[in-house]
Formats: sequence, structure tokens, C-alpha cells
Amino acid sequence: MFCGEYSHAVDSKNRIILPSKLREQLGEQVVLTKSVDKCLSLYPSDAWTIFTEKLDTLPATETRKVKRFLYAAAFETQIDGQGRILLPPNLCEYAGISKNVRVAGVGDHVEIWDEALWNAELGDENASEIADTLLKLGF
Repeated sequence: MFCGEYSHAVDSKNRIILPSKLREQLGEQVVLTKSVDKCLSLYPSDAWTIFTEKLDTLPATETRKVKRFLYAAAFETQIDGQGRILLPPNLCEYAGISKNVRVAGVGDHVEIWDEALWNAELGDENASEIADTLLKLGF
């Protein structure tokens, strides 16, 4: 399970260093794609396969827009020898990523957020929504 939150800077070639703890869990081959939350989702290749297999079991009439959104943006890549991955310009533009990012482990994958958007996402205005969801789940 991926967990933790890390701050990093995007270098001049649109690369970020992944924390060593996350790199070990991710493996060498990863898939980077859009998330509906205006961030990027990074999956180990085996978790991506599981995710897409679940998606493929649903009727195409219900998932065609989801598949376009995720698959068209998906970028298969490897973590380089220095622990970095490339963030393609189209994905940076989508997520509003320019210089500083937050890398967060969120269970079965990792999210990469523009730092300002991350801070807004976890701001006090969202605390009551999170509390409501936890209550519904019995926590």
C-alpha cells in the first residue's frame, strides 16, 4: 500500500524524483495518467492492469468516456537510474503542474499534485466532507 506525502520540485526537463520508499513499491515500469481530481495518478504496471481489467468488465456504453479520459492520457514509462520520472507537458498542463509538487501515496497508486492545488484540496473547507464520508463508512 502506498502512503505518505512528499514535496518535490520539477526540474527543467519536467522530471521529478520519486521518494525511495515509493520507488521500491512501484517497480521499474509505471503508468502515469490523468485523475478526475486535477492531479496525476501513477500506477505500478501490475496495479494498472488490475484497474483496467475491472474497467473492461463494465459495459462499453457506461465506460467509453472514462476510457478515453484515462487511456488517451496514459503514459507508460520507466523510473530512471536516479529515481526520476518524466511528466509529459500535456499531463503537466492538465494538472496545473509547473514547479513544486506533492507526491502522495493513496493506497493502490500514487498521486502527483501541483503544490497549491494539493493545499487547497486538503484545506479546512474539505474537512467536513471528509468527516461525513468517514461517518458513512462507520468510522
